[in-house]
Amino acid sequence: MVKSMTGYGRAKQSRNGRDITVEVRSVNNRYLDCTVKMPRSYIFAEDAIKSKVQKAASRGKVDVFVTVESLGAEESVVAVNEPLAKSYVAALARLTQLGGGMVKGKFAVTDLARLPDVLAVTKADEDLETITADLCAVLEEALAAYTSMRETEGRKLAEDISGRLDTIEAITARVEVRSPQTVAEYREKLLVRMNEVLQNTAVDEGRILTEAALFADKVAVDEETVRLRSHLAQLRGMLGSCEPVGRKLDFLIQELNREANTIGSKCSDLQIARDVVDLKAEIEKIREQVQNIE
Repeated sequence: MVKSMTGYGRAKQSRNGRDITVEVRSVNNRYLDCTVKMPRSYIFAEDAIKSKVQKAASRGKVDVFVTVESLGAEESVVAVNEPLAKSYVAALARLTQLGGGMVKGKFAVTDLARLPDVLAVTKADEDLETITADLCAVLEEALAAYTSMRETEGRKLAEDISGRLDTIEAITARVEVRSPQTVAEYREKLLVRMNEVLQNTAVDEGRILTEAALFADKVAVDEETVRLRSHLAQLRGMLGSCEPVGRKLDFLIQELNREANTIGSKCSDLQIARDVVDLKAEIEKIREQVQNIE
């Protein structure tokens, strides 16, 4: 079944001390355009995320939003700047010597810790592969929901298009029935007109038949209706495909429109002209729907 290019999916999981939320949304686009928005500290996983999206979608403007919240303090460590601390200790000892009896008491460790830059809070080394795997796992769940929504929307699009294809087929059948009638009517009109002009003079039946044959050849739409039916059959087959067929459908819609225009230019009959208008209206509605299909 065809898929829509429009969809949304969301997933949230707690993995290895992190709350990970991933949202995926997309709109129509001629090609695949994937944008990932995530904290800069996790930017190393961007390529892996885009790779997953490319496997799930072939067309569309896809936006992926990743939010990560830490659940514990295991990611941060307190480090001692030993060279600086030793310098402080040496400096304080020197001050004690210089002060002589004027400086009394000893400095506590907590006093030393309060000095600038002695202690520094840094992030612990992280396993980038594990984090990437966690992000991708949550992304896969979001993509599953995203794909499900696209399939549901695609099913509705296919049903609508299929119904319009039935309408086009019915209109084509009317044109096929009406086209030979226009030739017979033309022959009758031509015979009446020649009788009026020639009055009592005998009318050359052979000439009438020749003119009617020329007119029939001029207004014949057999080739166009055959191609129309062929395109309709191909469209129905594509609507049942699991592969991305949006571009192919768009091409076939152009071909349907071309055949409808040719029929309209060939026939001067009022009823066929009305049928062509209805035909093009249905084709245009299908074209609008096809723009949403991947």
